[in-house]
Amino acid sequence: MLPTLADVLGLPAVQRARPRVVVGADRLGGTVRWVHIAEVTDLAHLLRGGELVLTTGIAMPDDPPSLQRYVDGLASAGVAGIAVELGRKYRTELPPALLEPARAAGIPVICLEREARFVEITEAVHSRVVNQQLAELRESARLHEVFTELSVEGAPPQRVLREIAQLSDCPVVLENLAHQVLVCDLNGEDPGRLLASWEARSRAVRTSGRTVHDAPSGWLVTTVGARGQDWGRLILICGAAPSPRQTMLLERAATTLALGRLLERHQESLERQTHRTIISGIIDRAYSDPEEALVRARAVGVPLGGRPLVGLVLRLREAGTGLAAQARLADTAEAVARACRELRLAALVGSVDDLRVGVLLAQPESGDLDSALHRLAERIRGRVGAEAVLAAGSTAEDVREVRRSFLEARQVGDVAAHEEPREGGRPFYRLTDLRLRGLLHLLRDDERLQTYVERELGPLLDYDARHGSDLTEMLRRYLEAGRNKALAASTAHLSRPAFYERLRRISHVLGADLDSVETCLSLHVALLALDSVRGRLAT
Repeated sequence: MLPTLADVLGLPAVQRARPRVVVGADRLGGTVRWVHIAEVTDLAHLLRGGELVLTTGIAMPDDPPSLQRYVDGLASAGVAGIAVELGRKYRTELPPALLEPARAAGIPVICLEREARFVEITEAVHSRVVNQQLAELRESARLHEVFTELSVEGAPPQRVLREIAQLSDCPVVLENLAHQVLVCDLNGEDPGRLLASWEARSRAVRTSGRTVHDAPSGWLVTTVGARGQDWGRLILICGAAPSPRQTMLLERAATTLALGRLLERHQESLERQTHRTIISGIIDRAYSDPEEALVRARAVGVPLGGRPLVGLVLRLREAGTGLAAQARLADTAEAVARACRELRLAALVGSVDDLRVGVLLAQPESGDLDSALHRLAERIRGRVGAEAVLAAGSTAEDVREVRRSFLEARQVGDVAAHEEPREGGRPFYRLTDLRLRGLLHLLRDDERLQTYVERELGPLLDYDARHGSDLTEMLRRYLEAGRNKALAASTAHLSRPAFYERLRRISHVLGADLDSVETCLSLHVALLALDSVRGRLAT
């Protein structure tokens, strides 16, 4: 950080000249970027801003208009201050014709009551500035090294946040776009205090740029995302205005988190990796000719051509972390592949992310797909147990339709994974099991759904957070009652006039017509989506 004018005045080389502030004693907190010695009055065009101008005053004009122009020029250049040595032109005091324009322009003026060695002053200040810049460069290189190493190691978010907390000595929080805490490292602080009413407090902190310091909360906030897709905010609870080092630290950490999300992959056997590559290529439409996937599958010993195909997803109920979770996923994929081989089912099997194993299954030659799925599900359950659920997409008559089948299976599996496992429950699940709540639950981590919730309900949620009101809950009662105001008032235990007043206020805050069926439908979907985002999926 650059030295302030107060720091410069405290240097021994300056103190020997007995500096006395005659104008702008309240402006000594401004930073000094450089020191400029000048015995001419026409120097504004030589300056870049932030300079402390040193002069004996020998060339300063005597008439007030010329002194006014001199000060105006320095003000336009943005100087940090003017230091004038007494004894040559001015004996004991500086003239009011210089001081008054400086006071009006907000430029500090210092008189040096003893003869000063200007070269010593410039050397002292410039050494401090340059040393500070070198220190910042070294710190930047150190942070770059730390977070590059974390990126290369594939460090999880918790490890990245631990590094931030240690380097900054401040609590740090990673949240999603719905203002929910994903990971935090509170650096020994009380969680009950720092995380209390987090969503409401976070909503109050608006950011207009990528990195912003919110003075009322003392939060330094930077957006996390890559490839134009933002998915969260990284927050350093630093209290006072952050230092450049803290800002740099938080931004580099955000980049590491974004890269980690892009690059995260798990190790599998070579066969599983090959299968996964083909499955991922179909899902991601990586093949210019979809038939290429069948060729590749046949090349690895899995003939899929000429038969209907179905996408299956085995979804783990719990993600887990670290090497143990990776090993469990790899073991699960191998168990599924072994079950397919034992049943003589032609299938590609490979993990598609850290929670799911994908299976591209060809319909058996017997043509009885349901029977094959039941036998496969039972065998998988015998090997994996209740810690995973099997979901099936609709049958694809062509490889071009397989992507749709996989997406359906993924949706079904994600909903089914939140059901309590029951003895004798379904061996596998299909799309027909989904309802609206389940669909919204599947999409709860999608930034587009979170944006939709904010667009529809953000003003109302912000109003409740600011005023401690319950308008969002009243809107829920109204919509769940089928827009029957009397019934809604009864369930809310309010008189009808009081409830009607709540509805009028909701309509005003949202700028919405609550008599419109389409508007209420949109708001109801947004409320259900809010429940999913907040983890309130109804069973």
